[in-house]
Amino acid sequence: MTKVKFITLGCKVNQYDTQSMREGFVRSGFKEINNGGKADIYVINTCTVTANADRKSRNFINYAFRRNPKARIIVTGCYAELDKDEIAAIPGVTHIIINKDKNRIVEILNKHSESNESRQTGISDFSGHTRAFIKIQDGCDNFCSYCKVPMVRGVSRSRPLEDIVQEAKKLAGNSFKEIVLCGICLGSYGKDLRSSKNLIDVIEALEKIEGLLRIRLSSIEAGDISGGLIKKMSQSKKLCQHLHIPIQSGDDEILKKMNRRYTRESYLSLINKIKSSIPEIAITTDALVGFPGESEDNFQNTVNLVKEIMPLRVHIFPYSRRLGTLASNFNDRVSPLVMKERISLLTSISNKCALTYKKQFLNKERDVLIENRSKENASYWEGHTDNYIKVRVRSAKDLMNNFIRVKLKKINKDSIEAELL
Repeated sequence: MTKVKFITLGCKVNQYDTQSMREGFVRSGFKEINNGGKADIYVINTCTVTANADRKSRNFINYAFRRNPKARIIVTGCYAELDKDEIAAIPGVTHIIINKDKNRIVEILNKHSESNESRQTGISDFSGHTRAFIKIQDGCDNFCSYCKVPMVRGVSRSRPLEDIVQEAKKLAGNSFKEIVLCGICLGSYGKDLRSSKNLIDVIEALEKIEGLLRIRLSSIEAGDISGGLIKKMSQSKKLCQHLHIPIQSGDDEILKKMNRRYTRESYLSLINKIKSSIPEIAITTDALVGFPGESEDNFQNTVNLVKEIMPLRVHIFPYSRRLGTLASNFNDRVSPLVMKERISLLTSISNKCALTYKKQFLNKERDVLIENRSKENASYWEGHTDNYIKVRVRSAKDLMNNFIRVKLKKINKDSIEAELL
C-alpha cells in the first residue's frame, strides 16, 4: 500500500484543506503515516504569509527529499501560487498544485481525467484533534498593504450554508463536540451569496445540531463584528465567549498606511461594547511590529492599546516584506534589532495582560473540553474553557474528549491548574 505523509504550515484554513486532501487519499486506498518512517508521497501544504513561512516551506520540502529521495513530493498551498519557479528548482519536487486544484490532488497525481472517489466532498474527521475546523469561506477582499494573501487566495467566496451544516452533522456524529468556524476573512461570509445569509445564520443553523456542544469563531476583523453578532454571543449556549480580533497596530498613522479599515478609537470602542455585553469574554489578537515608518511613538500607541483591551493572548509578528504588496515599496525600514526589542517589550506587556485577565477566574468553576494528555506530565490532562483559557487537571481516569467541571486554582506560565469536581 502506498504511504503518504502530510505536512501543514500556516492557518486553520490550511489545516482544514489538509484534512480534506487526507480523506481524498484515504478513500483512494493510500495509507497515511504519522511517524518518522519513509513515505512514498509527501504532501506539503505551504504558507506564504511571511518570509519565514516561505523558508519553513522550503525546509520541509528539503526534509522530505532527505527522508526519501525517490518519493513523490507534492507542494501545494499559498507558497505554490506565485513562487512556482522557486519551488521547481528545489530537488525532489514532482508536483506543484495551486489552491484551487487541491480538491483534485489525487486524480492529478494519478493522471486520471476524473475521479469522483478521490475528489473533495467535505470532511468527516479531523486527524489528531478533538476540535474540528470547518472552512466556511475562502479568499479576501481587504488588500491590507503588507499582506500577500489576497493574491494567493483570491476574492472572498462563501460556501453554501447547507454544505456547512451537513459537514458539521458528520463531525458531530463522529464525536466532535466543538467546531471552529474558520475562513481567510471569516466575517465576510455570505456577502457574495444571493441568499443574503451571514455568519449569524451559520451559527444558528449549527446550534441546532445534536451532539455539537461548542461553536468557536476563528479570527474575525473588527469591521465585521456587528451588534447582532455580539447579541448572539451574549445569548447563545453554544457559541464560545472568545473573539480573536486583529489589532496589527494601535496607531492611526500606521493603520492608515496598512490600509486597515478602522482607527484606534473605533477598535477600542468596539472592545468596550463587547465587554459591556459579555463581561467574561476573552479577547485575543494579532500585532504586527516594525511596519515601515513605525516610530517609537507609533509603537508606544500599540503598547498602550494592548494595555487597554487586556487580551488573553497576543500573536506578535515582525513585519516581513512581501513582494507584490503595496508596503513592499515603502521606505523607512525598521531595523531587525529595533524590531526584536519592540517584540520583546510587547511580549512582556502581553504576558502581564494575560495574567490580569486570568486572575479574575481563580476559584471559579468552569467547563473544560479535554483535548490531550499533558506531554510534560502524563498524570495531567489539558483542554480549554469556552473563553479559551488553557486548563490542566490531574486525573487517573481517561478524560480525552470529555467535558468536565473544574475549579480553577493556580495560574501557571501558560495555563491554569484546576481541580476536578
